[in-house]
Amino acid sequence: MPIDTLFGASPVLHLLPANALIRTGPVDHADWNYWPILGRIQRLRFQLATRLLPAGKVGRLLEVGYGSGVFMPELARHCENLFGIDIHPHAAAVADRLREHGITAQLATGSAESLPYEDESFDCVVAISSLEFVANIDAALPEIRRVTNAGGCLIVVTPGHSAVVDWGLKILTGANANADYDRRRHNLLPAISKRFVIETQRLFPPVAGHVVRLYAALRFRPMPRA
Repeated sequence: MPIDTLFGASPVLHLLPANALIRTGPVDHADWNYWPILGRIQRLRFQLATRLLPAGKVGRLLEVGYGSGVFMPELARHCENLFGIDIHPHAAAVADRLREHGITAQLATGSAESLPYEDESFDCVVAISSLEFVANIDAALPEIRRVTNAGGCLIVVTPGHSAVVDWGLKILTGANANADYDRRRHNLLPAISKRFVIETQRLFPPVAGHVVRLYAALRFRPMPRA
């Protein structure tokens, strides 16, 4: 079912072109956004996330797990200052590629468990299919809360976790979701709920339940810091 049928007209996405993508690691599959059939499914994540971004531009936005920077042209339209952090060592190369397409982003190499930013640095933190790869999510969430300001938000898009969805991924790509994620998909939302409160949730598809769910997109507000 097309996303525009469910939520109204789809937002126009501004993504880094396929020929500009740098493969930054074994689970960086940004090129999937341009595959037939699978590309439409992949781009749903970004459409869902875009709908949850604050109205108007925020001051400072951080993408956790930016990968090849494929979503950063869109995120740049929603903030004055764009930042990104990822564990791969290709920050400079991705920043250069973004700059070639008119996007300025301050990119860093580092882990979500130890963010190199001051307290309450960001008005919005975005994580698209990335927190499922964090080894110690219970260490990462306090860090993400620390750098999110009190009036800010966390936007997360996370893949579904069912045998049906995993089988479909295997057929389309050959990837093994259980090998990539282990139990981290199941543990993610309970971990986030210790530091953040859900404001808005969008599920795709919104019917038929967990068995065929492709994505959950959520916007959170931070709990008060202790």
